[in-house]
Amino acid sequence: MATPLSADALVAALRAEGVRVVERPGWRTHNRNHKGPWGPVRGVMIHHTVTSGTANTVSICENGYSGLPGPLCHGVIAKDGTVYLIGNGRANHAGSGDSDVLDAVIAERALPAANEADADGNTAFYGFECENLGDGEDPWPGAQMEAIEKVSAAICRAHKWGAASVIGHKEWQPGKVDPKGFTMSGLRQRIGARLAGKPGGGSSTYTVRDGDTLSGIGRELGVSWEALAKANNIKAPYVIHPGQKLVVPK
Repeated sequence: MATPLSADALVAALRAEGVRVVERPGWRTHNRNHKGPWGPVRGVMIHHTVTSGTANTVSICENGYSGLPGPLCHGVIAKDGTVYLIGNGRANHAGSGDSDVLDAVIAERALPAANEADADGNTAFYGFECENLGDGEDPWPGAQMEAIEKVSAAICRAHKWGAASVIGHKEWQPGKVDPKGFTMSGLRQRIGARLAGKPGGGSSTYTVRDGDTLSGIGRELGVSWEALAKANNIKAPYVIHPGQKLVVPK
């Protein structure tokens, strides 16, 4: 079982990983602890906001909605890669989800499909909301994807977790679709590559799987296939092979 990081420890872990952090006023005591326990923590959950504009997004996540008070996460990851810390403790982000998924996260094994909502995710997961319209068309800039990777790796490193401890909201609760626009499997591969190095390390890598294409990998990781080709000196006809390790550009 893992005790949640203190506010100071969380900031230190994020900055050691190279995350650009903005501490919002009052974030260290902004929580929903009076509604239930915070911890033991088991993993990190990634969301998208269905909002636009960083200031608007941060405000909504801090204050919440009618019937769903804030904080709606622990941090907001903006388009430019800045991470705004808005809560410390229990947050209204995960809701109820599948206990079988929770068991798989704890064991760091493949996730089953979420088909019930019988476990409290707000107790068990750090939550990060990523600024995105969530329509599958709003782009995920490289700086934002790198920040998601770094935030996840920082918390996993602090708790001695592996990349399998990072999940998407859609993997936790039936009917959810977030985050949309990249795959969690691709993100976990990036996180795993980062965890294999030292905090604040450089570019991550992706191992090519059977049937992969540069365009497909690009969609999965939130980068253009042209950037992947350039970073790896791959020229026409842009052939890649299973087992090949690709550098993922920032």
